[in-house]
Amino acid sequence: MRLPWRRLLAALSMATALTVLPIAATSASATTGPAPSSGWNDFSCHPSAQHPRPVVLVHGTFANGNDNWLVFAPYLVARGYCVFSFDYGMLPGDSLIGGLTPIAQSAQQLSDFTDRVLAATHAAKVDIVGHSQGGMMPRYYLKFLGGAAKVNTLVGIAPDNHGTTLDGLTALLPYFPGASDFLNAALPGLADQVAGSAFQQQLNAGGDTVPGVHYTVISTKYDEVVTPYTTQALSGPDVHNVVLQDLCPVDASEHVTVGTTDLIAFHEAANALDPAHATPTTCLSALG
Repeated sequence: MRLPWRRLLAALSMATALTVLPIAATSASATTGPAPSSGWNDFSCHPSAQHPRPVVLVHGTFANGNDNWLVFAPYLVARGYCVFSFDYGMLPGDSLIGGLTPIAQSAQQLSDFTDRVLAATHAAKVDIVGHSQGGMMPRYYLKFLGGAAKVNTLVGIAPDNHGTTLDGLTALLPYFPGASDFLNAALPGLADQVAGSAFQQQLNAGGDTVPGVHYTVISTKYDEVVTPYTTQALSGPDVHNVVLQDLCPVDASEHVTVGTTDLIAFHEAANALDPAHATPTTCLSALG
């Protein structure tokens, strides 16, 4: 007989996986291997005067560095950016699905990859755009691993900046003895994202932001994974929080599509990367 807490964990995992796995393709990418678009993960790329900082893209949970960015990476390349992505947080023996190991370890992988990008491009700093966990995890890098000296802008698309309740499912964990311990042992990258977890408390203690970094958070009120969606917003002196439906009321993107295919969200992210040349984000931004 299966234990009740195992049913809960199955529900938690499925609730997340069913909304995120559609962005995973059938074949994996190498950690820093060639991406399927010219100019993406091209380590011979040198930033232009117009876009002097390379952009590092950070995928979400249950995703990888290629499949999460099949639309957004070419979008940025077409605008003249040097764009890089990588895989992180993969369990032993898995080369397709990431974001599952302890987030502090994933942040170290981001640190190492950023150093490689800076060395290759000879840039002084990078900009980071992340989706879901990929919008939250870099904050650990900025706060605890020296990333603030190497990052100009962090854009989080549907980031779980203060954890998630998964529409209340995580509140049931204390009622199932052993469930939290099992989740921490088997899927620590998920456990770290539960609202109120030790990781979330450490990440957000002393304030959401660090000096010298520009922050943008793009959320959607239809997010069914990072809930409540209002917890995605950051507090700080150099923060721009925006809800997608305030830019285009008819945009129905949820957690996955806002970070993988939504051109309105991508336009707002591009504005954050180059605020001096920003143009209004509207429903017409969906036309590219």
